[in-house]
Amino acid sequence: MLPAGVIYRRNQSVYCCVNQFRKIVYVWLLLAAVLAASAGAQPAAAEATNEVVAAANSHPAAAVEPLVPMVAPTLFHLFGIAWLPVTNSMICTWLVAALIIGIVRLTTGKLSEIPGQGQNVMEAMVEGWEGLMSNVLDPKVVKWVFPFGTTYFIFIVICNFTDLLPGVGSIGWVHEKTGPFLSVPHVELPFLRPPTSDVNLTLAMASVFFVMCLYWAVRYNGFWGLIKHTFGIKVEANKYAYLPLLLLFIFIGVMESFSILFIRPVALALRLYGNIFGGETMLTMAMSQKSALLAVLLALPGYFFETVVCLLQAFVFAMLSVAFVGTMCTHSDEEHGH
Repeated sequence: MLPAGVIYRRNQSVYCCVNQFRKIVYVWLLLAAVLAASAGAQPAAAEATNEVVAAANSHPAAAVEPLVPMVAPTLFHLFGIAWLPVTNSMICTWLVAALIIGIVRLTTGKLSEIPGQGQNVMEAMVEGWEGLMSNVLDPKVVKWVFPFGTTYFIFIVICNFTDLLPGVGSIGWVHEKTGPFLSVPHVELPFLRPPTSDVNLTLAMASVFFVMCLYWAVRYNGFWGLIKHTFGIKVEANKYAYLPLLLLFIFIGVMESFSILFIRPVALALRLYGNIFGGETMLTMAMSQKSALLAVLLALPGYFFETVVCLLQAFVFAMLSVAFVGTMCTHSDEEHGH
């Protein structure tokens, strides 16, 4: 892994290169030139395996280095301050945010009674999500959660789909230029990385969800109402069964509190991160094949599968956030009866 800040050392040679640029073009444009290029492909998989084994024996440390690092590398430090690093995933996050703001301003900047195509799309998305949340949440809670859940869905979808764009994760800095057209087997420090493949972003979104969920729960139930909702008895009970049931529901409330405080945010963050990071790793491995034809054959189904995963994981994250809020902002019939 290229250490942070090494690109600024003048006594080292660092080059901006493209990771398997030809293969990126093959996958996305699906040109007939793929078949012609495969005729002059590198040696077969057996020979490649022998080379990998030999390289592992001569350089054991390099053999275990992952193609996609789990930690997003630092590109530079903001204002030169050491504790303000800017990673490649942060750059991609800012670009996604700018894209969303631009699209929203372009499609809704001038609203009219006879909407255009852009306004129609935005209105359909808004109405669809509002109707979906109305089936889960109290109407009063829908007004609070709707902007939150819809923004999460749109933002995560676009962040996830950046994983499928050519150049993301494959254009960056290396120490040595090898191959035609500045092509290298692996880029050491990519300029861009899918934002949701960085656990820092998914943890940040889960933390925001945790804070807002507690705020809405207190706003809906009141502080003591939330305590009663979590630890109180939720069934009819006579005076003899009241104490055992009280102890039981206090225990259930403790488990519920542990789930609210730790399990739900962590599950949200790691589910999204794991799926997108795994997809990024899978596509990188597919594109790293020596044979151009083999790379395309492996990457095409991977791109289709990852497209479904990107859309599904955004929907799951947003709807789980809404559902978790719904479990804390509801009154059971028994509570109304008391």
